[in-house]
Amino acid sequence: MRGRSRFNARKVRKKAEAGTFKSLNHAAAAIRLTARHSIRRSPKESAAGTPPHTRRGLLKRALLYKVDKAKMSAVIGPAYSVAGRSGSAHEFGGKYYGREYPKRQFMGPALRANERRISSFWRGSIK
Repeated sequence: MRGRSRFNARKVRKKAEAGTFKSLNHAAAAIRLTARHSIRRSPKESAAGTPPHTRRGLLKRALLYKVDKAKMSAVIGPAYSVAGRSGSAHEFGGKYYGREYPKRQFMGPALRANERRISSFWRGSIK
């Protein structure tokens, strides 16, 4: 018995890119969801070093993600058009409207919480 096999590199590359794009979308969404769950609605401010509180839920709604297919990268975080500089002031600390904010990170811990899960999104992604 004889058999032949042909390797189609272009087809494999297209399938790999499609699987990567889908998996990257899932990973970005998981990180965003974890960050959203860490932010609580409360009229009181959170303690320094813990995720920030939001009074009206604006910071939670401002968390968005965008996956760039050309660069195969994702950007996840608060949209400036919705929350302004407040997301940056909370994440990195600093001045915002003349008031000093301590670090109240929420995106970094969300990434670290999902580190182990991220690789599983790529498992079996090329079909």
